[in-house]
Parts: sequence; C-alpha cells; structure tokens
Amino acid sequence: MLIAGCSANTYSSLRSREDGLIGSFIHRNQLNIIYELPENDVWGEKDYYKVPKGRYGNYDDLYFHLIRRGDSTREVKINDIVVTRYKKFQLEEGADTLSYWNTNDTPAPFEFVYGPVSGSGKICESIGWQEAIRLMKYPDSQCEIIVPSKQGFNEDEMSVTPYVYIIWLKQVK
Repeated sequence: MLIAGCSANTYSSLRSREDGLIGSFIHRNQLNIIYELPENDVWGEKDYYKVPKGRYGNYDDLYFHLIRRGDSTREVKINDIVVTRYKKFQLEEGADTLSYWNTNDTPAPFEFVYGPVSGSGKICESIGWQEAIRLMKYPDSQCEIIVPSKQGFNEDEMSVTPYVYIIWLKQVK
C-alpha cells in the first residue's frame, strides 16, 4: 500500500497527468490543431499551431494561437526588452484566472530580455514564452499559448503544472 501511494507521485505519472490535462483541454474546447502557420496571418478562432522543434530543442505539446497581430513597423529582436501583460490559468475546467492585464491587477508589467534564457539582466526562463514572442513578432500583438511544465517557468516545471497564458506584447525597448 505504501508503494502504491508513492508511485502516484513519480515524475512519469505527473507527466502522464499533465499530458492528459492538455489533451482534455484541447478536446473540451474543440481546438483545431494545425501544423503549419496560417498564410497571411488568417487564424481561425480555434486554430492552435503545434510548435515543432525549435532553437531550444523539442517541445512537449506547446501550442500557439495568434489573437491579434500588432504593429508591424517594429519587429522584436534578440536582446530587446519586451514589456508584457498576461492572464494565466490552469487547464482544469472552471480554473481561476490570474490576471496581470492592467494596473488594477498589478502596477508594473512583466519585462524581460527576449532571447537569452540564462545570463544577467531581466530573463524569462520560460521557453514557451520566448517562443510566443518569436511568433507574435511585433508590439501590441496578443496570443494564447498552452504551455506544458517543461516549457514553463521554473515553479511550473517543479510542480509539473501546465498553464494557458494569454499574452499581450505591449511594447519593445
């Protein structure tokens, strides 16, 4: 009995639970998974791009949906400081939303250096967020991403918790 209780919390069982949550979320919301970026940025309301291998290696079920393409006069470049607002929620039905969308939610936006995931300065260790910024490209863009724990923030990886983020790339410095 003791062995069964311990095995329920193994990393592989937590990863299996995470995969199930992601699959259930996709099914419940009837998302249309696509494997190529839409031409001319014409995204269906439920089109989610399954991000393939990237500069950081393989992705575990990282999905991207562009809500709005921003100001295409200035493209984000490596080492730019990006200023974002976001909402975050777990994949279970009826999960609460944590909102960092405006100054009523939190006074300061989340700022980080785009590109490096380690080093000095304001870093963002979330590979999923870095990939979202790459795909959004421009200030004032908005997207929704499904981020498994391995592509999330350190605390998400430690707890093996996937999240959905709605990200608003406010500006680039």
